[in-house]
Amino acid sequence: MTLDTVKHATGTPEAEQPWAALGLKADEYARIREILGRRPTGAELAMYSVMWSEHCSYKSSKVHLKQFGEKAPASDAMLVGIGENAGVVDVGQGYAVTFKIESHNHPSYIEPYQGAATGIGGIVRDILAMGARPVAVMDPLRFGAPDHPDTRRVLPGIVAGIGGYGNCLGLPNIGGEVVFDSCYQGNPLVNALCVGVMKHEDIHLAQASGAGNKVILYGARTGGDGIGGVSVLASETFDATGPAKRPAVQVGDPFQEKLLIECTLEVFAEKLVLGIQDLGGAGLSCATSELASAGSGGMRVELDSVPLRDATLSPEEILMSESQERMCAIVEPEKVARFLEICEKWDVIATVIGEVTEGERLEIFWHGEQIVDVPPRSVAHDGPTYQRPFARPSWQDALQADAPTAERLKRPASGEELRATVLQLAGSPNQADKSWITSQYDRYVLGNTVLSTPEDSGMVRIDEETNLGVAVATDGNGRYAKLDPYTGAQLALAEAYRNVAATGAKPLAVSDCLNFGSPEDPDVMWQFAEATRGLADACQILGTPVTGGNVSLYNQTGDVAIHPTPVVAVLGVIDDVNRRTPIGFAEEGQLVYLLGDTADEFGGSAWAQVAHDHLGGLPPKLDLERERLLAEVLIAGSRDGMVDAAHDLSDGGLAQALAESCLRGGKGVRLVVPDGLNAFTFLFSESAGRAVVSVPRSEELRFTEMCGVRGLPATRVGVVDGDSIDLQGHFTLPLAELREAHTGVIEALLG
Repeated sequence: MTLDTVKHATGTPEAEQPWAALGLKADEYARIREILGRRPTGAELAMYSVMWSEHCSYKSSKVHLKQFGEKAPASDAMLVGIGENAGVVDVGQGYAVTFKIESHNHPSYIEPYQGAATGIGGIVRDILAMGARPVAVMDPLRFGAPDHPDTRRVLPGIVAGIGGYGNCLGLPNIGGEVVFDSCYQGNPLVNALCVGVMKHEDIHLAQASGAGNKVILYGARTGGDGIGGVSVLASETFDATGPAKRPAVQVGDPFQEKLLIECTLEVFAEKLVLGIQDLGGAGLSCATSELASAGSGGMRVELDSVPLRDATLSPEEILMSESQERMCAIVEPEKVARFLEICEKWDVIATVIGEVTEGERLEIFWHGEQIVDVPPRSVAHDGPTYQRPFARPSWQDALQADAPTAERLKRPASGEELRATVLQLAGSPNQADKSWITSQYDRYVLGNTVLSTPEDSGMVRIDEETNLGVAVATDGNGRYAKLDPYTGAQLALAEAYRNVAATGAKPLAVSDCLNFGSPEDPDVMWQFAEATRGLADACQILGTPVTGGNVSLYNQTGDVAIHPTPVVAVLGVIDDVNRRTPIGFAEEGQLVYLLGDTADEFGGSAWAQVAHDHLGGLPPKLDLERERLLAEVLIAGSRDGMVDAAHDLSDGGLAQALAESCLRGGKGVRLVVPDGLNAFTFLFSESAGRAVVSVPRSEELRFTEMCGVRGLPATRVGVVDGDSIDLQGHFTLPLAELREAHTGVIEALLG
């Protein structure tokens, strides 16, 4: 590749450049020339192309994402918000917790193992870069039709990649989701979350300040894997045969990352670092431009100092490479020797590649010749902003009008039909036991996991003396969001919020991964705008600020987009993990209470999908104040010993929640249908704002009085008893039969 130096570029304004092949639009290329006052060099063009990609610049989404800041609720817990590698919240006792969720969707379709593995590696480095020790990961996943051959291709590889990388790092995988729907055929969603813990004083930010301070690149050597990687790959639609451009998917080395983590934590402990940035999407282009942009000066980089795995790489390729397990630190000159000494101790390659300068330019040199001279903010933060056209789809009204009423879809009525439907749901791929997947993950390494899949939320202890802990849940229902993206996004938040509260933790903050189709489709852009607005409005009401997250667009094959899938992660704090509430019914004789109101709400429901392959109508109504009230009751019930088990009601309704609680605890339940409800609605409605709890008889009065004082409906519907689900007057379902239907489903589908 011909080297275009700054001097040469200035003197050859008409030279043709491959801006279109790099994913830039004509007006974007013109804007780059306007910023620079000349044509870009080849290296500059490479940097702008990856940094102005959809994945890195959020050019189609940032006009909508600003609502998360504008509508952010006041929060005493927020320490670091949107704009850094990850958000940070105060959880008390001097501890801060950082967490974030991101996507690695398209790379995982092309190379399932490495795509998913490097998704875990990338999110772990984001958390590490904040100054925190990573303590747990989670993985919300979406796949196509469970019986499709391509699902059998991607699912085992993705699961193995997540497990292989996370297990080698020694990080417990404490939760997530696995959802199957034909809309994800060709566009599986691999979202990865990491949680980290630190003391308040250990927070680090991504900025380069102080002229003369050194820029140190450390970690793995830079290779040809991932050139353009996720920055390009996640910024276009797949065609019928795959993406038009297929950059090499990054290749991960978890053992190198483990060394990088320990090395980084040691240099933090010795206070050797002023600013730090991991190298993820857009690689060195991102790290150098973001550090310089967020700092108080400029930066000079000697690109030929970068350690390479492949000596044939051009400067452009080095700048675009997304090779894994690399970080960039800003270090004062007098501390460089000690920094390098610690890196050598951990067998981590570290090289001074530049320094912070007085000016306001990012300057990069290659063997003494200047190849980049740009304002760093123009690369990192001032990329294009699109006001994409959007409009309510012409088909939306008809979809919502197609409600799953009793007249349209046959409902089970007899005891035998109801019983068969419970089994059918419990044995459907989305509701079935996922232990074939989760057994491949180490959920208990480090010894501080107190709850993990299939509990409502994952929970880890962060202080072994006080038992302070945090709980995290991720949720998202693309079927609800397809019916109504505004409400669907709010329901995702409400479910994750409810899941955290059900374990006894107080919800504090949100991270989100917004997975949608092509932003160039006005229908998709409307879905995105509505979902973002809904999530921002709901966070405001629930008092849970968005601390950061990720947007994944172009999840589309040809003109067929995935369901809009906002995945929401909620983090909560619990003062004493010993007071956590599990989902399993474990004590016979305890009373079973249904909290909240149940209505005939089946739009987008698991029953409509499993029994009739139907999607239509409206999703369940949502009362966010009721969600807050329910959470208060669940948290107080856990803290004060009034509740022994709790499970939120969501997909599959009460029937599915009872199946999971009974199988988890090994105890059955005797039930009666409450007055005013029919058995079908009682069992399968997906009304929001509900949970089922088991209450010791000694605590019944105290518990019901608390619910009464707070105004939360609490209906006694049964008792923990025996080894079956016995809906009196309708059917008896032995747990052994239920377990047989519920387990082994995933293995059977995968052959």
